[in-house]
Amino acid sequence: QVQLVESGGGLVQAGDSLRLSCTASGRTFSSYAMGWFRQAPGKEREFIAGITRIGSSTFYADSVKGRFTISRDNAKNTVYLQMNSLKPEDTAVYYCASSVRVFSMRDYEYDYWGQGTQVTVSS
Repeated sequence: QVQLVESGGGLVQAGDSLRLSCTASGRTFSSYAMGWFRQAPGKEREFIAGITRIGSSTFYADSVKGRFTISRDNAKNTVYLQMNSLKPEDTAVYYCASSVRVFSMRDYEYDYWGQGTQVTVSS
């Protein structure tokens, strides 16, 4: 059983940066792939970034590629999402999630979810 808690969201202007953090409980954090998803009002939840167990491989949605960076620190049971050059269309609730799979872009293949943190980007 894993519990995830996100933090770091807030209100920023277009072009600004934010760093989201997600801290996991448990003693087998390194056994899980981690992902970041987001959901905007009226939109379906979408995958934005994923990272494998030791952080050797990452993958990004086209909408954030080149602007966002996912990383993990297994010693701290924490995954990060560095968000640069934020745009108003990035406004959403951001969720971190863990998966027993090596890698997944599908929300239903993730087993544990955080409560979400709001990111709002003004123009």
